Amino acid sequence: MKRLLNIVSVLAFGLAAAAPAASRPPNFVLIFVDNLGNGDLRCFNPATPHRTPNIDRMAAEGTKFSSFYVASGVCTPSRAALMTGCYPRRVNLHVSDKNTVVLQPIAKKGLNPDETTIAEVLKSAGYATGIFGKWHLGDQPPFLPTRRGFDYFFGIPYSDDMTKDKFPDTWPELPLMRGEKVIEAPVDRNYLVKRTTEEVIAFIERNKSKPFFAYVPHTMPGSTPHPFSSPAFRGKSANGDYGDSVEELDWSTGVIMATLKRLGLDENTLVIFTSDNGPVRRNPPQGSAAPYRGFGYDTSEGAMRMPCVMRWPGKIPAGKERDELCSTMDLLPTFAKLASAPLPPKPIDGHDIRPLLFGDAGATSPWDDVGFCFYRREQLQAVRAGPWKLYLPLAGKFANNAGKAATKPTPPELFDVRHDVHEDREVSAQHPEVVTRLTAIAEKIRAEIGDVDRPGTGQRAAGHVENPKPLLP
Repeated sequence: MKRLLNIVSVLAFGLAAAAPAASRPPNFVLIFVDNLGNGDLRCFNPATPHRTPNIDRMAAEGTKFSSFYVASGVCTPSRAALMTGCYPRRVNLHVSDKNTVVLQPIAKKGLNPDETTIAEVLKSAGYATGIFGKWHLGDQPPFLPTRRGFDYFFGIPYSDDMTKDKFPDTWPELPLMRGEKVIEAPVDRNYLVKRTTEEVIAFIERNKSKPFFAYVPHTMPGSTPHPFSSPAFRGKSANGDYGDSVEELDWSTGVIMATLKRLGLDENTLVIFTSDNGPVRRNPPQGSAAPYRGFGYDTSEGAMRMPCVMRWPGKIPAGKERDELCSTMDLLPTFAKLASAPLPPKPIDGHDIRPLLFGDAGATSPWDDVGFCFYRREQLQAVRAGPWKLYLPLAGKFANNAGKAATKPTPPELFDVRHDVHEDREVSAQHPEVVTRLTAIAEKIRAEIGDVDRPGTGQRAAGHVENPKPLLP
């Protein structure tokens, strides 16, 4: 009997190993680039000078989501929302320990270990998990990705512009990490996209026989005035350093897609390409948020309405566009459902948007009923539901990420951002009932998530360490 059980066990293992990839839960590849605008990709803006054939091909073979939002127009809170499925203010990563809008090197604050990340959700279902690029949710050991559900980390712990030359007496050289070890400092930023791509490919090849989650938060175009790129791309675009960087990101996407096809994983992998916030405002301009108004770092459409392409052959319709509102906060619950994994035990804000992904006829956005909110730092500044976006009347609007208030009050402004995407026609007087409804939604969110000088009943503490240390080789 014991020999028979051993034989059956071996046969079962062999059958499982030989089973087609489609019989397993889907793989997930999430490409989340830094400070890229909607107008920087040709599939969203044919007038862009950037050549993006691989992302364009993704769009032709998948679906474009043209009302896809991040939960903040800045790096750290945007990434906190993606990782947890929560508004940044709910998990208290809307401001740093130094009252700046993003975490800096040697920060006391980070993503609370009690929060459940998208990586932890998938790991509970047997997924291999890896992150390749920029983390920016805390650089102290309790906050590092390898403590937050990721088996593997290759990249930098915060933004590429947080270099020693800015604060030579306190900040370390920009570190490149593998796992929890600094392997180079300073890292050569020209090669970050290239080396990150190589690491992603190696991870996929190592884990081709099991479900995996590859999170690729690329470091570029980044936060510096002169984005970096490897020599193969430098000086080759029609838009200077910025264009070179965008075109290398497109190359990276193409290499990842080709690897999935080569390994026979293409048809069982959901690939998503999007950005953490809109492009930085510079003169002369580099990135573009077209056709939306604004740039990164505020609550404008240009800051928070991102280019998004999703591709999964045979599952997500090819060559389509959907304009229902969805968000990075929806990825955690959606991935959990697709992977048959349990949701986090604590409340989250995101929704399962599988009907939108799969092109179900008549599918609507869950946000149309509850409203999607636009925070800048701790201040609720706008609400969207359906086609309508209401910029709330504010007695002292936070005018920038340092928390400085404008000198005069702001009136309510209502726009149909589905049909008037550039917000040229303010229509609050014509639709007072919409203003009333969205104002009520805003008040409900304030009670739950909070607002300036008003704690929310659903807010939770961030992580904290008392004596942070710099990351050194």
